[in-house]
Formats: sequence, structure tokens, C-alpha cells
Amino acid sequence: MNVGKRLFDYALLYKKIIIAALLMLTVSVGAELAGPFIAKQMIDEHILGIEDAWFETGKHEDAVLYNGKWYTREKYRQGSDGSVSEARVLQVGRSFYFVPGPVPSDGERAVSNGNLTIRKGGESSIYDAKKLSGSELLAFYQPEIPRIIKLIAFYFGLLLFASFFQYGQHFFLQKAANRVIQKMRNDVFNHIQRLPIQYFDNLPAGKVVARITNDTEAIRNLYVTVLSTFFTSVIYIVGIYIALFILDPGLASICLILMPILVLWTYLYRRYASSYNHIIRSKVSEINAIINESIQGMPIIQAFRRENRTKEEFEELNDTHYRYQNKLLSLNSLTSHNLSAVLRNIVFVAFIWYFGGGALEVGSVITLGVLYAFVDYINRLFQPITGIVNQLSNLEQALVAGERVFKLLEEKGTNVEDERIGRYWGDVEFEHVSFGYKKGEYVLKDIHFSAKKGETVALVGHTGSGKSSIMNLLFRFYDVNEGSIKIDGKDIQEWPIQAVREHMGIVLQDPYLFTGTIASNVSLDHPSISRQKVEDALKAVGGEKAFASLTNGYNEPVIEKGSTLSSGQRQLISFARALAFDPAILILDEATSSIDTETESVIQEAMEVVKKGRTTFIIAHRLSTIKSADQILVLDRGAIVEKGTHDQLIERKGKYYQMYHLQTGASEEAAG
Repeated sequence: MNVGKRLFDYALLYKKIIIAALLMLTVSVGAELAGPFIAKQMIDEHILGIEDAWFETGKHEDAVLYNGKWYTREKYRQGSDGSVSEARVLQVGRSFYFVPGPVPSDGERAVSNGNLTIRKGGESSIYDAKKLSGSELLAFYQPEIPRIIKLIAFYFGLLLFASFFQYGQHFFLQKAANRVIQKMRNDVFNHIQRLPIQYFDNLPAGKVVARITNDTEAIRNLYVTVLSTFFTSVIYIVGIYIALFILDPGLASICLILMPILVLWTYLYRRYASSYNHIIRSKVSEINAIINESIQGMPIIQAFRRENRTKEEFEELNDTHYRYQNKLLSLNSLTSHNLSAVLRNIVFVAFIWYFGGGALEVGSVITLGVLYAFVDYINRLFQPITGIVNQLSNLEQALVAGERVFKLLEEKGTNVEDERIGRYWGDVEFEHVSFGYKKGEYVLKDIHFSAKKGETVALVGHTGSGKSSIMNLLFRFYDVNEGSIKIDGKDIQEWPIQAVREHMGIVLQDPYLFTGTIASNVSLDHPSISRQKVEDALKAVGGEKAFASLTNGYNEPVIEKGSTLSSGQRQLISFARALAFDPAILILDEATSSIDTETESVIQEAMEVVKKGRTTFIIAHRLSTIKSADQILVLDRGAIVEKGTHDQLIERKGKYYQMYHLQTGASEEAAG
């Protein structure tokens, strides 16, 4: 699985926003990186520029009056000046001296008794020199001050210009990142709706939740923080290197040694961090799973005094997670500021060697402005490098999380099709059906029976006999291994799964209620189910009496799983839900097992009405509730061992008779 490519493909969905952000980023970086160039210009051309050659001239805007004569820098000379005498202004220590006549600017300088001595390469030259006072020095700087102010104002304008584009690129990158994560979370959640039931049989709910929340959050950090940092850093690095090569190709070449070191360090980091992050993400999922399981099973844990054992199991997982977090922390500590410090020192050592060699005539000499610009750019260079290094841990976490998310997305799901079928008649036929949850281990063996529209078929048997498996196959939660299931003579595997289930209703032994109201749990917010239909369904199952004591009636809030309602009330809502959808086939999976006797009598009366005109399957442990069934199938170890009506099976005195006798004691049938 190429996680990087999959993440890149998601980013391409919003490439216009990202491209706009990168263009704005490029402009802002270019404007911001102009700063050292402007500083170099100020230093070399204006601050140190007074050491250039000065020439006698006439009075004009850029001329300086000294000892009754006007002087101007060579770059400001006017064409009418002609051939005139040259002079220099040189700095020695912290003082400046005026030297009439041409003087070399390089070499070691010293002043003694009004004489300037310049030594270079074993030779020395002596010149007359006069120390300049503060006001005289300021006069020589006067032509440069307006130009320095203009450069400062220009740089300030560039910063304002860059800040606008910096805001734009940050906004658009963050917007694109949030859109990507929104799309990914929708894809993951929608895909989960399409996964077959057997997927969830083998994966704890906490682990699934961790992939939707924790793992996608880590990927969100990738797009929001990591990639924006990487984009910004790469453009900064490219821009800085371009500037360095413009200033001095030799010095810039030395700085290129950073790149292979950074690549090597990144490779080594990912090699170790990947294995640590896989374990950490796995343990986070397991921790979520055990927390979810513990909360749901808290009554059992406390009733059987399993608090200490549960605590030990949690601490074992948590300790493993802690150990690998510490290993990753040690690795991150080694590669973050430490790496930046090492690289910075390497570059500055090479820089000092190059600059020092130039001073000793073993290399090229650079100006003070270039030196300043280089130091500034190198300091700026380590800001994006530090940013990249510091985000390596988040990058690795996101890649591991992405691998887990994409692994879930690659699970084969059921295609959601728009094809709809009309309400079928409701004749159901199982033809020699065999099925097993595991290969080679059948839980249903050669199941063969039929049910006509309007009939009620009851499935009875001991736990594990295969009753619920038959209903799972009818709903196509699973598909048969052998044989076929037909509705109105057509194999249900020829229809889309959603079309098969469209005209089926089910009431489970443990009803599931969603957060909302009683009414919304009946309709499930289906547009075709009106409020009147909801109320009629609740009335049909005896809801008027059961919910009469509630303050808000059918608008009573329902919290998670309906924990504030009694088990009987929850089951009545589940019955009403099935009736409101008016199914052609109705399945009651031990639906009356958790209802008290009084409520059961209400349900039985309602069910006699609603069963008319639809095929009903009842899975029941209470055999007293299925006496009126048109057909009773007795299952044992996955096979139908008896079939008939209640009276027929009692007369046979077989397995059904024994089960009924155990539940009712010495029955009238047994006495007879």
C-alpha cells in the first residue's frame, strides 16, 4: 500500500486551493527574503561606501564640503567634474581619517603621529592622514542618509506586502487541509456503513472508533501542520539557496552539504520511528477498545468484583504504550534541536574556514555586506530545517495512521445501489441451505422449508442451534455457502442487498435506540414516515399506556441506547419502528424475552393484528408465545429436526414436547 500516494491523491481533490496557496507562499517568501539583500546594499553601498574613492567637485546635491573643498563619491560624480584629485576616507579602529590621494583599501591599517601605515604581504606604505571629527564624519555620511531611509522604507513595505500573502497562503493551506480531512472522514464513515456484519464480528468497536477519530485526527495534523510546514520550508530553502548563489556561489556550494545530511538523517529517523508508531497506534486502538468494553460492561464488572483484573489489563496496555512513547520521545529529542544544532555548527565551521581562508589569501575575499547577508540567510535557513525536523514525528504518525485508515477503506464493502424493487409478495423459501461463519464449520445444515405470505413461522431450539443464523441469511447479513434463499421464487442474491432489506423489518432481543426522541427512534427520520404514522404504530403496540407517564410523551428525549427507559418501553419502541416501516417480511428475534408478562400480553394482541398480510418469523425461547404460529421449526445443532404446528408437535412428543414440558411443567397436553 502506497500511503503517500493515497494521501497525495486526496490533496489533489483540492489542488486549485493548494496551488493558489503555494503561489501566494512563493510571493511572500520572495518578498521576505529580499531583506538580507537590502541590508547588504545598505552596508556595502552606503554605510561602508564612504571608503570608496572621493573626488574634488563643484557644489551639488551629493557633494560634501571639507576644508573649503567640495568632494563627492565616484558613483555620484557628474560628467562636468573632469579630471580632478582623488581622496579617501578610511576607518582605523573606531576612528575615521581623511587621506588626500589614492590609497589601497585592503591591508592592515595603523595610524601614528598623523601618518597612516598600510601593510600587505610584507610591504608597507605610509600616507598623510587627518582624523575626522563627529560632525565632519556625519557630513560625509549626509548623501547616504536619504538613500538608507528609502531602503528601510522599501523593506518595511515589502514586509507588509509579504504579510498579506503570508496570511493568504496560511488560510488557503489550512482550508485545503480541513477540506481533505472532512472528505476523508466522510469516506471512512460511509465505507463503514457498507462493510459486512462479519467485519464487525472480528473487530472491537473501540478499534473502529479509533480509526475514525484518532487516526483521522493524526492525518489531519499531517495536512494542517506537517504538509503546510513542509511546503513552506521547501520554498524557503529553495529561495534562500537561490539568494546564496546570487551572493557567492562558492559559499552557497558549502551550504549544500546540508541536504544529503538532512536526507540521511530523515531516512534513519523514519526507519526506527515507523516501527514505534505502528505499536503506539495499535495500543491506542486496544486502549479505546478496552475502555469501550469496560464502560458497556460496568454492571458485570462491579457485580462480579472484576475491577482489579480489569485495571490490570488496562495498565498492561497503558504501560506498553508508555514505553514506546518514551522510545519515540528519545528518538525525537535526538533528531530535533540536536540535529539543527549539529548542522548549524557544521555550516558555520565551513563558513569560517572559507572566510578565514579568504583573509589569508587562500580563497576569495567577500565584503562585509555579503558576510552579513550570508549569516542572515544561514540563520533563516535553519528555521525551515528545524521546522521540517520537528515535524518528522508527526509525519511518521500520520503515515502510520493513514496506513490503518486506508487498510479499512480497502476492506471489501457492499455497493450501495439506487435500484429499488416493488413491495414483494412475501413467499419465502429456503432450499437446502448450509452455512458456516468459518470455512468448513457449518452452523446450518441442509435447511429446507417454505413460508407463504401471511404465515407465521416460529424457530425454536437451544442456544447455538442456528435460529439467529437463519435470520442473518434472510437479511443477507451473510450469504449462504450452499443452497439458496428465494423470495417470491427469485434468489435474493440476484437483488441488491439494500433492495432485499427495503421491505423487511426486524425486532431484536436487545433493542438499540439512538440519541433523539421516542418519535425519531420509531421513524429513524425517514422522509416517508409521517408523525401520524409514528403515533399509529406506537398505539398499535400499546405505546399509549406505556408512555403515558412521560412528561413529553412521544417527544421524550432518548439518550444513548435509551438507558433512561425500561426494557419493556425500549422493546415497544423497537416494535413500533418495525410496524411503521410496514414490512412485507417481519422478523422477531426473541423480541418478547425481555418484556414483563403484562406488556407481553399487550404485544401479543398487537402482533395478531399486524401479522395479517405479512410473512412473520419469530425466534422465541418462550414457547407460550408461538402457540398460534402456522409453522414451528425445531432446530438442533444446525438442522431442522421437527416441523409442524404446536398441536402437531405436542402430539409427537418429540424434542418440542420436551422443551415445552420443561417450560410449563406438567401441561394439559402431557397429562393427556
